[in-house]
Amino acid sequence: MGRFARSGAMVGVLVLTASLALVGCGGDQQKKPTFVSGSQQAQPSASATPAGTPPVAAAPLRLTPADGAQRRPVSTEISATVPGGGTVTKVVLTAANGKPVAGRLRRDGSSWVPSAPLKYATRYTATVTGTGPDGSTHQGSSTFTTMARPKSMIGSGLYLFSGRTYGVAMPVVAEFSPGIPKKDRAAVQRRMFVQTDPPQPGAWHWLPSGTQAYYRAPEYWKPGTTLTVRLALAGVPLSNGRYGNVDRSATAKIGRQFEMKVDNANKRMTVYENGTLIRTVPVSLGKKSTPSSSGTMVVMEKKESTVFDTRDEADPRNRYVTEIDFAQRLTWGGEYIHSAPWSEGVQGRTNVSHGCVNVSMANGRWLFDRTLVGDPVTVRGTPRRLEAGNGWTAWNLSWSEFVAGSAVPVPDGGTGSPF
Repeated sequence: MGRFARSGAMVGVLVLTASLALVGCGGDQQKKPTFVSGSQQAQPSASATPAGTPPVAAAPLRLTPADGAQRRPVSTEISATVPGGGTVTKVVLTAANGKPVAGRLRRDGSSWVPSAPLKYATRYTATVTGTGPDGSTHQGSSTFTTMARPKSMIGSGLYLFSGRTYGVAMPVVAEFSPGIPKKDRAAVQRRMFVQTDPPQPGAWHWLPSGTQAYYRAPEYWKPGTTLTVRLALAGVPLSNGRYGNVDRSATAKIGRQFEMKVDNANKRMTVYENGTLIRTVPVSLGKKSTPSSSGTMVVMEKKESTVFDTRDEADPRNRYVTEIDFAQRLTWGGEYIHSAPWSEGVQGRTNVSHGCVNVSMANGRWLFDRTLVGDPVTVRGTPRRLEAGNGWTAWNLSWSEFVAGSAVPVPDGGTGSPF
């Protein structure tokens, strides 16, 4: 397989919105060749043949999809083999109406990726120009047709909003319903693109169920980082006959570094901003029958005022309906940091909550006014361990444990930008 040269720019960013339901407390480097996307034609290199000698026609490129291919997925990428292992220097993809398709090369040179899903039941023509190791120019073309819209699709989600600012522990969270079968995860993962500015390596990690995948760096994101994400899943075929439903994209920022650390031994929360201790907060954690989870969690959602309703709890003693102020969700199971004026008298001394981190009304407001979704919260010393997937648990694993959950091999230190 010949290698592509890098170039181009992604166009268009889609915004996905998502909501979280509330429950109560509970459990490289080289000269860059010309590469365009559009209707501009290739300019062949000058021939080095002697005067009067007709040039020898270079061997054509072999493209994928092949000429005449039918019913191709709208997630189709363009690849080509250059004789002798040369480099592709130009790709032009146009629809039947002559409209050019934007796209760019993968960093590894394996293919050219359209910047948006192709249209269903549409004819496309790809023209690729490449240069062989001896400087010869090669060209090939292929006309193919995409498939009709499939009837069976898989739902997906992206927990990231364009234009928002998040904490340094904000993972990129992709969600699937139903889960992605294990044998399909590598193909899906290759279509989930994350770029960071400044550049930072990263990796994906799948939950065993295949319902979620997290992307993070070896360490927390650098403050001020821009995350650009595209889950290019529309039309991706799965082994169970389903196809990805839509592409989802977002561009977001990472703010200052803000960390909360809770120690059950002294029932205190220490709060750090950019590495400096700025406050110590007395807390009350979960009582013996409903202990808080120990592990590194992430603020997932914030509600200045809400109602906790746990009337569906199996244990009647844990059923209640209570108005709550300054609630910050940590787990899907219902653990929060929130104000609890009823326990202010024992905060810093005794655990009385249903698993939440109780703080005073004043401290609850102070924290709420300063935190961002994506800020890390680490709880230590309780008898319950944080369960994988109970919240955004990407940071509750060591880096070696995290990369072990990738569906494709991860280089030492993580993977860079795909483009």
